Amino acid sequence: MSDTPPLPPVLAGPVLRRLEPERLAIWLIGSKPLQLEFLLEHPGIGSRLEITIVPVGRQAFVHLLDIHFDTSLPRDTQLDYDLLVHDGQHARGIAEWAPHLLYPGAQRPNFVLRGRLEQLLHGSCRKPHHPAADGLLCADRLLQECPAPEQRPAVLMMSGDQVYADDVAGPMLRAIHALIERLELFDEHLEGAVVEDSPALYRHPACYYHRADLLPALEANESLRARFFGGTRKPIFTSSNADNHLVTFAEVMAMYMLVWSPVPWGLVAITLPEGLTAKRQERFRAEAPLIEDFAAGLGQVARVLAHLPSLMIFDDHDITDDWNLSAQWEETAYGHPFSKRIIGNALLGYLLCQGWGNDPERCHALIERSCVLGKRAPGNMMDCQAQDELIDELLRFQGWQFELRSNPPLLVLDTRTRRWRSETSLKRPSGLLDWEGLCELQQALLDHPSAIIVSPAPIFGVKLIETVQRVFSWLGFALLVDAENWMAHRGAAQVILNIFRHSRTPGHYVILSGDVHYSFVYEVRIRHRRGSPHLWQITSSGIKNQFPKRLLDLFDRLNRWLYAPRSPLNWFTKRRQMKVLPRTPTRSQAGERLWNSAGLGQVFFNEQGQPERVLQHNADGTPAAGFPRNEQDA
Repeated sequence: MSDTPPLPPVLAGPVLRRLEPERLAIWLIGSKPLQLEFLLEHPGIGSRLEITIVPVGRQAFVHLLDIHFDTSLPRDTQLDYDLLVHDGQHARGIAEWAPHLLYPGAQRPNFVLRGRLEQLLHGSCRKPHHPAADGLLCADRLLQECPAPEQRPAVLMMSGDQVYADDVAGPMLRAIHALIERLELFDEHLEGAVVEDSPALYRHPACYYHRADLLPALEANESLRARFFGGTRKPIFTSSNADNHLVTFAEVMAMYMLVWSPVPWGLVAITLPEGLTAKRQERFRAEAPLIEDFAAGLGQVARVLAHLPSLMIFDDHDITDDWNLSAQWEETAYGHPFSKRIIGNALLGYLLCQGWGNDPERCHALIERSCVLGKRAPGNMMDCQAQDELIDELLRFQGWQFELRSNPPLLVLDTRTRRWRSETSLKRPSGLLDWEGLCELQQALLDHPSAIIVSPAPIFGVKLIETVQRVFSWLGFALLVDAENWMAHRGAAQVILNIFRHSRTPGHYVILSGDVHYSFVYEVRIRHRRGSPHLWQITSSGIKNQFPKRLLDLFDRLNRWLYAPRSPLNWFTKRRQMKVLPRTPTRSQAGERLWNSAGLGQVFFNEQGQPERVLQHNADGTPAAGFPRNEQDA
């Protein structure tokens, strides 16, 4: 290691996270514990900086800067800032240690605190090796073209699958392992696996494309094998490729650095792993250009994250496919030490890289426990008992949901860990939010005339697709079709719809969602009731993912035929008391309601909290699709 060049001080970040009038959270990963100084270029505003550091390797440290301002920040004003890295007698600013974060002509990055949530960007599902372009580049183009601070989006809301821990390309996994070695990320023991620890995993012939072979060869583990590593074929909707599923905490942390920052890519070389079959070598070479293209755009992605406050919530792929889909899934996954560790490591990575910045105070106790990761056993190995105890605490935690006290307020739901388990069959899909979570949501909504709700999965989805999922669930094959929608569980469906129908609820709801790999907008009204709440379901997906085109065209067409406004089939759906009016995209070729293009959504709100303009920006650079109100629906 003595001949290797010194590491850059900052490996990933800064990423602007929660922004409020008197507070700002900034996330970054340094190659050592950094002495940082925050500067705000605005007279009369002092600040107090609190830095919490969590080690994740000998040369990798997660930093969260919690900045408290002594007076409220000015609204709708560009605020230039800097982060000075002190090293002995020297202090270097962002222009010196990360010039790729600056827009042309700028000396420092900046941010804007919007006085009202007039507009935001949102999206989900960013898979690095998908052939579509990266939708976060749309945000970079928008920020460059933004003529004035008061026209900048208030926030970037990412509603799930920010990383794909369960679907990793071979070249990406190779880069992950090279980064683990370069940064000396912590090793760990692996109970219940064929290999004893993480170094043995990285050396094992099955490490690439054959991770199913690393599970114990016991009949009782066949379902576990299929779920985590088997590449189980999923008829109708998609196929998952879990044969490079991330396992260790080090792999998860390396993945986060490699999807958010260009800096780590300069520290690694991607070479063909030894021992691959000819077929696997061909797959590796086919995936390599996709990963190279993804990495080439990360300078612009990092620039967005340094200028635009971002909020995040997990969905399944941040942890593993079909995470907590049913009670049976939970019994299988958490009943085996190896699968429980896989899930726990991904959830720990989510805490450190996503959840912490959403709500630093709520995550404080978990972060304190995470600091024990730096108290290693002999060598570079983490303390196994301390790691397992922390994972147990993470799995019990019920504070992942959060609220941004904006105007209108932004309520972000945890639809993954607070599930309403089926009372009739362990195999049936769980409700996306349990009774207590739904009651909390209702209480939060009663105080506001309008609200924006973030639900990773759409509350009002495509009826035909939900019907197909319902049939497969009834036959006992919920896992095959990702049967995760709000209407799949009777109790959760009835309660969420009753909340919307309640006479004391706000007059205007906007539901932002992702997950499904296509985009659409619905207006929803309660039938036969004057003065009823007005709802909008706005779905943007994926940032770097798309639904199979021919299949989606077929579903779109059949849905329009089978569930037309006068169709009697509507009376067999759970939302029959509501009138759902789809908006047709402006660039629709044949009346399609579902827009199938990787990109990023943008929503503009009026003073009443109603969406007055909805756009879906396309990652390929073609003109955005709008979702205007249909004249026949007026």
